[in-house]
Amino acid sequence: MPRIPMKKIVIVGGGTAGWMSALVMAREWIKKGFTINLLESPEVGIIGVGEGSTPALKMFFDALGIKEAEWMPECNATYKCGIRFEHWSTRPGHERYFHPFSAALDRQSLPIFMHNVQARLRGADLYTHPDRFFISSRIAKQCLAPIAPESFPFDVHYGYHFDAVLLGKFLRKKAIAMGVDHCYGHVIEVRQHESGDLASLVTDKGDVIDADFFVDCTGFIGLLLQKTLKTPFISYSNNLFNDAAVALPTDIGEKIPAETVSTALKHGWAWKIPLTNRYGNGYVYSSAFCSKDDAEHELREHLGILDADIPVRHLKMKIGRVQEHWVNNCLAVGLSQGFIEPLEATALFLVQQTVAIFAEYFTRGEFTNRHRDDFNQRINGHFDGVRDYIVTHYKTSSRTDTEYWRANTADQQDISPEMKELYSAWMQGKDLAAEVNRLKIASYYPAPSWYCILSGMGILPNAQQVRKPTAEEACFDMNALDEFLRRCTLNFSDHRQVLEKFGAAIEK
Repeated sequence: MPRIPMKKIVIVGGGTAGWMSALVMAREWIKKGFTINLLESPEVGIIGVGEGSTPALKMFFDALGIKEAEWMPECNATYKCGIRFEHWSTRPGHERYFHPFSAALDRQSLPIFMHNVQARLRGADLYTHPDRFFISSRIAKQCLAPIAPESFPFDVHYGYHFDAVLLGKFLRKKAIAMGVDHCYGHVIEVRQHESGDLASLVTDKGDVIDADFFVDCTGFIGLLLQKTLKTPFISYSNNLFNDAAVALPTDIGEKIPAETVSTALKHGWAWKIPLTNRYGNGYVYSSAFCSKDDAEHELREHLGILDADIPVRHLKMKIGRVQEHWVNNCLAVGLSQGFIEPLEATALFLVQQTVAIFAEYFTRGEFTNRHRDDFNQRINGHFDGVRDYIVTHYKTSSRTDTEYWRANTADQQDISPEMKELYSAWMQGKDLAAEVNRLKIASYYPAPSWYCILSGMGILPNAQQVRKPTAEEACFDMNALDEFLRRCTLNFSDHRQVLEKFGAAIEK
């Protein structure tokens, strides 16, 4: 395949997806003579919702050399140690559980957790609720920041909560400083070469913008990849019913939790995300089971603000992914490539994976389509892997109080072959970590995440099915583990106080 002299890349659409793409591409290719241009529609004033991330966002900022003290105050950002799930399960003792991000101290507690779970699956009466085993759950519960002093050299991995609109503005500023060209305009026409490749864009101002390669960050509309290049969209609606959301802010108190809370409601689930200045709240639901007015009423009722005059945003979601993310000379990133409901805050993770892997493959292929098929297969794997983990929340729920929940748990046939094997292995008491590796799904969600969700939801033998553990099975002292983690937690400081130090440093 002849080498294509790629020199100009145009990104269509701003927001976090557009500006993250610009930053990654600028870092990789501006020094090689490329020009990176981002075309953004004129801004429309909106209420920014709170959004969460995985620890991958820290890796993104670290790679760019951007310090937390620089970006977090500008985006009202807070730390996130994991997600607490409330009322997804009705099984006694499992009405809630915490899905932690990993920590160095897990080397001490994770083997105990996995040992106890495997023994419980064989019938031994051992403690298995995940919350007791991880430092991250304790930090989050006590509203601490996951930043340890230098004298305590045990890192805790963490993500962030932030105002998505403010983050987009911050990334724009950094990208422009890095050399990305920026202009405003609405695309009214997309022109193509005879080969089918994209050739140029025509804006409402009459400007014609050509490029060698295009990045589609136009949101659910998918202007370039879906509308122009006719790339098929694969819906996940057969096993992920939620397609709408309503969001509103509420006040936050003195204490700032270091966790996202996901609470199962009648027709979906509500998020609660702490920012420095407020909580971001929302209700993700299925419009097939609930009207937008009923969803708003239920969210307000859940928050105890039925009579409060707080404006809301109603959103529609298109759940699934495109068949191919890189087609001809176009790459889709963000909502234009696909979306999975934000239950595990994976949206930015999928953006990061898409752009980083594309940069790797595009460079390796000398800026040709040489590795396009491998790239598409790999990104599809990430989307499908995340989908499977999200689906597991619904398939393991024991709720039957509404038609929505009965529909979610009724059919176990609409799950992937990998999930069928994994669920079967769990119920048979097999080594789940070995199964996760065998099924090659650890790169999407590692074994500890699967142990947490399945044990946290109470997919375990009930009290009538367990027996007294053998001495070999009951080989760990849970009280000693409690004391160890309690003392370790003493090394972490109040969340708000840590964040306020960023502001004090900026003022100086």
